[in-house]
Amino acid sequence: MSKRLEDFIKANREDFDDLEPGAGLWNRIEDKLPNEFNAKHEKKTFSIGFVLRVAATVIIVMSISFVLYLRSEKSNGINLAAINPEYAKQRVHYTALISNKLNELKTLSKSDPQLYSEFSAEIAKMDSTYKKLNKDLATSPNQELVLRAMIRNLQIQTEVLNQQLMIIEQFNQMKKEQPNEKDI
Repeated sequence: MSKRLEDFIKANREDFDDLEPGAGLWNRIEDKLPNEFNAKHEKKTFSIGFVLRVAATVIIVMSISFVLYLRSEKSNGINLAAINPEYAKQRVHYTALISNKLNELKTLSKSDPQLYSEFSAEIAKMDSTYKKLNKDLATSPNQELVLRAMIRNLQIQTEVLNQQLMIIEQFNQMKKEQPNEKDI
């Protein structure tokens, strides 16, 4: 029987090959698949609009920090550049850096508000010390020494903020890894 079937197929080969699927068949099949399957095959890229929005946000934050710095300079009434121009530049640098780190800390810490409040309390203590030094600067006989202490305070605030950001990133990474360990 198989020999007869083979002979029949060979004799009628052209009749079997006349029907071929349409050109859009695979596209229709792919459209009917779940979106998750299609999404896995797409590469994730950043749109230029997203990049521009992030850049604009950074510029706005830096501008606000600079304006706040200028206002604090005017309200203080002391020209820090006259005391020591290098320290004045460092103060501008560290104040902007601290402002950026604080914004970064706010965005990263949304997953754990309690941790953020503890971190904020530490920075607030250091900031109050900085403000006290800033007030003492006007009446101090050795203004350069007070200015140096202010810069050191800003450096320490920056270091603490960096450590806090690392802790939050490690904490978030541990949270991500924990469900993976349960699956194993």
